[in-house]
Amino acid sequence: MAVSYTFDSELWRYREEGGWHFVTLPESVATEIREESPPLRRGFGSLKVVASISGHQWSTSIFPDSKTNSYLLPVKKSVRTAAGVIEGDVVEVVLEVLDLD
Repeated sequence: MAVSYTFDSELWRYREEGGWHFVTLPESVATEIREESPPLRRGFGSLKVVASISGHQWSTSIFPDSKTNSYLLPVKKSVRTAAGVIEGDVVEVVLEVLDLD
């Protein structure tokens, strides 16, 4: 069963080599996802999602982040370019989590 969430969050860049860009899910959304997710999950505790920013949709996974006690959503370059967003922008995210019970 898929569950959808809509939230605003800042786009940020991981400072190591490769420079991946992410959005951190709000604590309330992360808590709800944790409560609804199955106890045994695939690698790194990831969950499959379909995400959208400014109408640009892509399939990916969210990953738990122990530093923020939340999940991280990777935002690939093609989506950032198409949506016209850069590091530091606050973006509206529509997130459909596919792996929830």
